[in-house]
Amino acid sequence: MDMDEMIKSNLDHLSESDESSQFHFGHRTIARRREKIQYTVYKWSSYSYNYLPENIYYDRPSDQLSRWSSDSNNPPQYLILKLEKPAVVEYILFGKYEKTHVCNLRKFKVYGGLTEDHMIELLDGGLKNDHVSETFQLRHEIEGNPFPCRYIKIVPLQAWGPSFNFSIWYVELIGNNRWEEVKHSMNWYNTYKEREAIRLCLKHFRQRCYTEAYEALMKKTNIVLEHPILTQLHTLLVINGDFKACEDLVSQACNEGMFDQYISQQDYKPDWTPIEPVSIKKTDHGIEIRPGMRGGHQMCIDVLTETIYMFGGWDGNHDLADLWSYHIPTHTWVCISHDTERDGGPSPRSCHKMCLDYERKQIFTLGRYLDPSMRTPEKLKCDFHMYDITSQQWTFITEDTAAMGGPRLIFDHQMVIDIEHQTIYVFGGRVLSPSGTGTDDRSPEPVFSGLYSFHIPSNTWTLLKEDCPMLKSRIGHSMLFHPVKRVLYIFAGQRSKEYLNDFLMYNVNTKTIHLISDGKKKDGCQAGFTQRATLDPDLNEIHVFSGLSRDKDKRDNVKNSFWVYDIHKDKWSCIYKNENSGQQYWMKMQHVEPVPRFAHQLVYDHIRKIHYLFGGNPGKDSLPRLRLDDFWSLKLSRPSTEFLLRRCRFLIRKYRFLEMSTQAPRQAMTYLQTELANVVDHNDPEETKEFQLLTSSLFPCTSARDHSDVNDAEDENSTPHFTQRTQLFDQLIEFFPESMTQPKKNLVDLVPLC
Repeated sequence: MDMDEMIKSNLDHLSESDESSQFHFGHRTIARRREKIQYTVYKWSSYSYNYLPENIYYDRPSDQLSRWSSDSNNPPQYLILKLEKPAVVEYILFGKYEKTHVCNLRKFKVYGGLTEDHMIELLDGGLKNDHVSETFQLRHEIEGNPFPCRYIKIVPLQAWGPSFNFSIWYVELIGNNRWEEVKHSMNWYNTYKEREAIRLCLKHFRQRCYTEAYEALMKKTNIVLEHPILTQLHTLLVINGDFKACEDLVSQACNEGMFDQYISQQDYKPDWTPIEPVSIKKTDHGIEIRPGMRGGHQMCIDVLTETIYMFGGWDGNHDLADLWSYHIPTHTWVCISHDTERDGGPSPRSCHKMCLDYERKQIFTLGRYLDPSMRTPEKLKCDFHMYDITSQQWTFITEDTAAMGGPRLIFDHQMVIDIEHQTIYVFGGRVLSPSGTGTDDRSPEPVFSGLYSFHIPSNTWTLLKEDCPMLKSRIGHSMLFHPVKRVLYIFAGQRSKEYLNDFLMYNVNTKTIHLISDGKKKDGCQAGFTQRATLDPDLNEIHVFSGLSRDKDKRDNVKNSFWVYDIHKDKWSCIYKNENSGQQYWMKMQHVEPVPRFAHQLVYDHIRKIHYLFGGNPGKDSLPRLRLDDFWSLKLSRPSTEFLLRRCRFLIRKYRFLEMSTQAPRQAMTYLQTELANVVDHNDPEETKEFQLLTSSLFPCTSARDHSDVNDAEDENSTPHFTQRTQLFDQLIEFFPESMTQPKKNLVDLVPLC
């Protein structure tokens, strides 16, 4: 296998943080744009006898001696590679032994730079313990511009075998080493370093109040330290001490959206709320008109009318055929049909799927589960139905989608709709076969359905991808459609006895598949048993709610967890994870958050940013037929702009009070009780305590008088209160984008200690 083929064969292992780069990457001509970069092993920490560092030049998977092996696993262990000439190193490829090996690197880091003494981290990764070579993308851009390296340092951190030394079998570097292009990167990088060095000096001069040096350097270089609005803030606050003008300027910045990036980087906080109807209607027999307990049902949401629709399910004894709507603003359930089959719609069913076109007010439903005893040939037809919300009429699209080129009768599949192009996508699911054919539920070789599309206007089914290694069909998975990027996201699932945790992306325009993650790493979302997922196309986020464990033997120790995947950053965040402690947990948490479950349903209003969950199976062995009928809303909240603006005002007024307390204590007391008290969040215990402790600044005889915020020694060149005002300035700019602020580092911190 030559170098280009090797790169292509390893592309599926790459996880790029920018969504657009994934698609662009899939269409690049790799052979022209990237080349194998020559290097020599320049330095090493240690090596064992015969396992020389130079062995990594050669890809010999069948030779157990062809590797570098450290003589210890005590840090630091490393290899430093020196390139023949500077190059933009974009990927690193690790070859492996033909079998699993205890010395393979489970965790490692890669650093790079133009000199061996000044390197930055390019990768924090790990290898799978198998025989397949792996390629990783390295950080190779700063501010969107490629930067060159001359040295690459590989630092092993952990081997697959406990207490074993580290081994690296083969290393290949891939990137751009064409000098004309690298020269341009070198020039930009040198200019960037020069600019950042000057900005560090400007920051240092201003912090030390070396005003003449600060102004002379800025005038000479024409380099600015920060965004003009922050320079204005510094002048108003630190130099002039005009706190009122500072509040006005911060309010202006907030209104112009300058806090938005900070807000987007904060963790969500979940807020579960149980939903009870405002008024519950009853029948003549005293039965409440609301959905009963069930699992395996389906829900969809019309975000334009704020209406949730629910159909079917299993109540522990029977399949259901009732269709309900819930109007969110009025908190009202309406039973549209007690028996959809009688009203010309689908028969009772569970483990089916449903999707809604909220622009045309049409609901589609497909698939169902049948008990093995009912799987006769005449019943194994995949009927397909559509409900028109406006006319309240069912349309029987077809008796059997397989006869139209669509899927056979399936259950536990996934179905999504592309509303703009009026196309439905169906993926996965277990194909039901007649009883006695050897392919029932107990068969060791079940049949899974592939990826299909259904074009609604032309009533046409198309097989897009059969079950294959690149796109393994499955059950219990999640599939979401991104209407802007026009891709399907497929996550996790089960295939026979194999549990999948991979994360795939299918481009519906180009019909290409990209592997976002193979699921081997444990730092991301770990799929549960029939987890539920939603997508926010505006925020470019995927939400995953996981309850019961996939392992039946471990369901007594399960966790409720909620994860958010940032598509652009290629990053998972765990919003919360709570332990289940059996019956006590159930009783304690049933009014705080949903108990762990499976076979539930979760829908998302992406306009109002609220999730809704109903029912499911709690998986209690003592009550195997028990199903749930609880109804919840989930709001994921980040700090609002109003919250941040109030916090900024609190900080500004706090420092103004501390200055006043040293000069006019009586006036300061009045200010504390009025202006400052008005911006305190008295529901926040920490902020309330911080506010209460401020009174100690009014009493000079107490030790608290030596408050660090007001009694730091001032520089002889500075104005009164310069140091504490600078501290306030540094706190305020934390809310602004890093691209607008002064450098995070300090000049004095770069001086090496002898």
